[in-house]
Amino acid sequence: MGIDLTTELTALRDRLLSAEAEHADLISRVRDRHRASARNLVHYVALRGTDLRPLQEALSDAGLSSLGRMEAGVLGHVDAVLAAARALDGDPAPAPEDDALTSAEGRAILARNAASLLGPARGDRDARIMVTMPSEAATDPELVARIAEAGMDLARVNCAHDDEQAWAAMIAAVRRCAGAGRPAPLVAMDLAGPKVRTGPIEPGPRVVKVKPARDPSGTVTEFSRVWLTAGTHDAVAAADGPDGAVVVPLAAPEGKTLAALQRGDEIELTDARGAHRRLEVERVDGEGVLVRAEKTVYWATGTALTTPHGPLEVGPLPPLEQSMRVHEGEQIVLTRSLEPVPAVDAPPYRIGLTLAQAFADAAVGDRVSLDDGRIGARITAVSADEITLEVTQAGPRGAKLKAEKGVNFPDTHLDIPALTDEDLAHIPFAARHADMVNMSFVRSAEDVAQLIDALEAEDAPDVDITLKIETVEAFRQLPRMLLEAMRWRDVGVMIARGDLAVEAGFARMAELQEEILWLCEAAHVPAIWATQVLESLAKTGLPSRAEITDAAMAQRAEAAMLNKGPYIDRAVTVLGDILGRMHGHASKKRDMLRRLESWSL
Repeated sequence: MGIDLTTELTALRDRLLSAEAEHADLISRVRDRHRASARNLVHYVALRGTDLRPLQEALSDAGLSSLGRMEAGVLGHVDAVLAAARALDGDPAPAPEDDALTSAEGRAILARNAASLLGPARGDRDARIMVTMPSEAATDPELVARIAEAGMDLARVNCAHDDEQAWAAMIAAVRRCAGAGRPAPLVAMDLAGPKVRTGPIEPGPRVVKVKPARDPSGTVTEFSRVWLTAGTHDAVAAADGPDGAVVVPLAAPEGKTLAALQRGDEIELTDARGAHRRLEVERVDGEGVLVRAEKTVYWATGTALTTPHGPLEVGPLPPLEQSMRVHEGEQIVLTRSLEPVPAVDAPPYRIGLTLAQAFADAAVGDRVSLDDGRIGARITAVSADEITLEVTQAGPRGAKLKAEKGVNFPDTHLDIPALTDEDLAHIPFAARHADMVNMSFVRSAEDVAQLIDALEAEDAPDVDITLKIETVEAFRQLPRMLLEAMRWRDVGVMIARGDLAVEAGFARMAELQEEILWLCEAAHVPAIWATQVLESLAKTGLPSRAEITDAAMAQRAEAAMLNKGPYIDRAVTVLGDILGRMHGHASKKRDMLRRLESWSL
């Protein structure tokens, strides 16, 4: 027996109106300009609470809309399909309700909200580009100008780094970037939220290894090079000196000894391994000399150098970062103590945890993820001062457990506020300087209310808010959080796909980001597609094929966020080109409307 379309659609419509009546108190609290959006959001959550695929197939067979593109105007779309179904049955269609929002009207509201929150769209693309400001932006306004010229629409200032003086300099540089008929990029300040990280590990030896490059036969193709300097530089593991040399400072060198060195002079030393090494001075330049060797040299603090003009000594080098390699089945013990721990090579591995509340809230069986999911584990025991984990995922050869790495508790409700004391201290600055505040670690309507209260206390009604969805708990609470946020003028959602993937598991990430996009469209809330967009291009200058496809998918959001990197201006240009090309091909999505158990109101 086939589906009676009129009966099913009428029953569906009644469910929408019942949900609206049930949540009338929540809808009544939002601003007038968001009232239609709040109603539509409630309708959408109610609609997705049942499996509509049989009805979709029946509608498609009858040549009618299959409901797969109605997020922006749920009731109006259902009314239009119901009228068409009645017409097929020969029944006269009732007059439509005046307040039944159509999809076209909903999309117009979303476009209005996107322009208000994110700034005007460009002629060649609707999706805006947000760029995280690097620390260098505080002292290099020309860098900011290049990024803006490449196509940046919003500048993100990360409050987890730098300080108010640096932020003010960055923002001043951004504000000066108006031109060519466009306003300056808007400024979004990103509140850091609680930091849940591993504690410190005792530092390793103060040694820097510098080795030559060799071809497959072992022949040296590139000397190991070191820049010996009297300046106040720290040694680094990357090539920071002239010709890609590693910088090694000298300890209170005799100025005349360093100045007397000439090209071709030999320097001798015994390195940290006890190996005798001869180096040749390749260049003398300003505060230092460039030396080269055909063999690997382990430079250590205090290493004595013998030169034709007198002795020199290596100054303080940074300690090597230590780590512990863990394998599946082994134990990690998270401790309340944040004293540095030794790097051991056998389990149990002990390391501090920065969030004291976790020791009260975590439970046996809860999952724990460390270092962006590189290590997965389950809790096997909890006490007032320790959480014992069994490693369930670490890769075939194990994974390194390091200090200062993120820790996620996807199954645990952590009873902590989203706004830390440090965040609250930054809000007055944001209220004076920012166009938007991005709220990290938001997980409930109460968290949203706390941010609104803080902005109201600063009399900052024009500072918009964006909710960063980075936990499973935030994903599940998103409808209620959006209804709470609609008390404010403008609101957006950032899909923090990195943290969300760690929390939910990478297999579910594609599903979750789709559902967030649908829900945001139903609420007429602009969405920002974030995390690792063109990351290889920004960092290395070359994109991967996979991230080009990912960047194209960002067209379905109202903005895409790029992180910092030495090639960020090029990444902005490429992303703008991709979004512009996709602008004529895609706008959001037919979807099959199975029942979603993700949300309830």
